[in-house]
Amino acid sequence: MKSLVSSDQPAAQVVALAAQAWPQGQGLSLAQARAFAQPLLVAQDLDSGENVLAHADGMAAILRDMGGDEGLQACAYLVYASEHLQRPQETLARAFGPDHARLAQSVTQLNQLQRQARASDQAYGAAGARNRHENIRRMLLAFSRDLRVVLMRLASRLQTLRHHAQTRSVPDTALAEETLQVFAPLANRLGIWQIKWEMEDLAFRFLEPDTYRQVAKWLEEKRTEREQYMHDLRLRLEQALALQGIVADIQGRPKHIYSIVKKMRGKSLDFDRIFDIRALRVVVDNVPQCYTVLGWVHEQFQPVVEEFDDYIARPKPNGYQSLHTVVRDAQGRPIEVQIRTRAMHEHAEHGVAAHWAYKEGKPAADIHVPWIDDLVEILDNAESPEELLEHTRMAMYQDRIFAFTPKGELHQLPKGSTPVDFAYAVHTSLGNQTVGAKVNGRVVPLRTSLDNGDQVEILKSEGQEPQPGWLSFAITGKARAAIRRFIRQKQRG
Repeated sequence: MKSLVSSDQPAAQVVALAAQAWPQGQGLSLAQARAFAQPLLVAQDLDSGENVLAHADGMAAILRDMGGDEGLQACAYLVYASEHLQRPQETLARAFGPDHARLAQSVTQLNQLQRQARASDQAYGAAGARNRHENIRRMLLAFSRDLRVVLMRLASRLQTLRHHAQTRSVPDTALAEETLQVFAPLANRLGIWQIKWEMEDLAFRFLEPDTYRQVAKWLEEKRTEREQYMHDLRLRLEQALALQGIVADIQGRPKHIYSIVKKMRGKSLDFDRIFDIRALRVVVDNVPQCYTVLGWVHEQFQPVVEEFDDYIARPKPNGYQSLHTVVRDAQGRPIEVQIRTRAMHEHAEHGVAAHWAYKEGKPAADIHVPWIDDLVEILDNAESPEELLEHTRMAMYQDRIFAFTPKGELHQLPKGSTPVDFAYAVHTSLGNQTVGAKVNGRVVPLRTSLDNGDQVEILKSEGQEPQPGWLSFAITGKARAAIRRFIRQKQRG
C-alpha cells in the first residue's frame, strides 16, 4: 500500500481539533477516529484493490457485530492511519490515549510481520506455504496477550474476503488457503462461529468454485420444499412449548457449504444423507427448558442415538454449550436440532467476543474473561496428539518475538533478545564476527532489546571476535554457548 501523504500534517491538524472537541479521559469516539483517518486513507488502496477507508469501515462493522465496543471499532481506523504518520505512537497517544495507540501499533506490527513472512516464503512452493502458515499461527499467539489484536486481524481478513466476493474478484490462492488453514481454525478455537463459517464458505468458494456452485445448486433445488417442511415443524414445536409456558425462539439453522462438503468427504456420504440439511435451532430462557424441548423432540421423532451430544453437561474446551440431536421423521428423513439458552446462543455466535469487558479507561491488561485466564487454554482444543503438540508448541511463542533480516527472513527469539542473539540465530559465524547492528535502519547498541517486527541488519568484520561482555546481555542458549565456547578455546591457546 503506497502512501500519498508525505507528512503527518493532516493528522496533526485533526489531533489539535480532537483535543478541543474531546477532553482528556473521554472515551474514544468512532466518529472521531474516522474523521482522523479519512484524509489519510480516502485515496489509498490495499493490495486487494479495496479502498483502505472502505476496508476500515467493514472491519468496524464486523467488530460491532461481534459485540466489540465503540473504542475497539474505532481502532480499525487507527491501525491504517498509523502507517501514514511520522510518529504514530506519539500522535495516536496524544489524540486517543496510550491504550488505543498501543493496540493500533500492535495490529500494525502484526500486519507488517505477516506481509514480510508471506513475501519471504513465496519462492518455496508448498513447503513455503506450510512454513508461512506455521509462522502466522505463531505470530498471532505472540500478540495474543491482548486478545483484541487477534480479533481485529480476524475482522480484517473477513472483510478482505467479503470485498472479493462483492466485487467478484478472485483473491490470491495463498490468501484463501491461509484463511482455511489458519484464520478459520483460530476463529473456531475462539468460539466465534459466525466468523469461522463465513470465512470457510468464502475461502472454499474461491479455492473450489465448481464444487461450491454444485452444492449451492443442490441446496437451492430443494429449498422451497425444505423451507415449507421446516416452517410446519417450527409451528408444531412452538405450539407444543407454548402449552407448557415456554417461549422459544425457533429458526432454521443456516446451511454452510464448506461444512457440508467436509461431511460428505469425511464420511463418504451422498448429499441426501447429510443430517444438517434440515436443521432447527431452538433458543430458550434456561437449562431446564432445554431438556424439556429435547424430550418433546425425542417423543415426536425417532432419535439417532449415535448423533446425540450433550454439550451443556460437557461443554467444549472453548466454552461452547448446546444440546445436539438428530432425529428421523416418519419418512426417514434426518432432522438436526440444536437447543440452547439465550446466553449459550450469544456465546455460540460470538465466542470470546460475547464476554467483552472493555470499559472506559480500563487497560487491556486488566481485562478478565470469566472462563479464560489465557488464550492458550482456549486453543487447547486438541483432537489428536499431533494437535495437542502443536498447541503446546504455540503456547511457547507467547513470550517470543519475531524479527527479520533485511531480506525478509523470519527469526523467532525469546522476548528480551538483543542483536547479538539475533546474529547467532542467523548463523554462528555471523554472531562471532558481529561488530554492530542496525535496527529498522538505525545503528543501536548491541545490548538493545528487540521488539516484534524489527528489521535487524548485523554489521560484521572478519577480524572481530566474541567479547566476554556479551554474556551480560545475550540471553539465548545458542548465543551464550557459542560465546563461552570461543572464550574457552582462546584461553586454551
